[in-house]
Amino acid sequence: MELKKMMMKFVIVYVYIWMVFLCCGVKGWTGEIHGRVVCDVCGDSTIGPEDHVLEGAEVAILCITKSGEVLNYQAFTNSKGIYTVAETMPESERWDVCLARPISSYHNECTHHGDANVGVKFTYKLPSGYSHTIRPFLYHPTNVPMYC
Repeated sequence: MELKKMMMKFVIVYVYIWMVFLCCGVKGWTGEIHGRVVCDVCGDSTIGPEDHVLEGAEVAILCITKSGEVLNYQAFTNSKGIYTVAETMPESERWDVCLARPISSYHNECTHHGDANVGVKFTYKLPSGYSHTIRPFLYHPTNVPMYC
């Protein structure tokens, strides 16, 4: 009987918390930013069959929220060369403007930034649950192969 009373109190408190949360109009927002990092083997600034993704490359993403807070994220690419940053926050605090830039490549032969302007600045206007894809960041090898 005591367990039944405790469970009932727990349910009442749980329902009360959810009612307060829903009544106050607090809406959650989820955003995601992702992209790829590629070794541009021939240095031609296009992704071709000779190019390959870079695992373990580091990317920094800096976002300013609608309230003016600055958020700094760090991501590393997976085995498919893809990095992802995701965040859930109140709608009023969502991302407004972001800047993504490659930091480093740990690949032995592909370590030089391929773009003259390595940062990508963008406005994040997507609704909750959607993701923004950034163009691939390119690295060039130290020595371009002869077949290029």
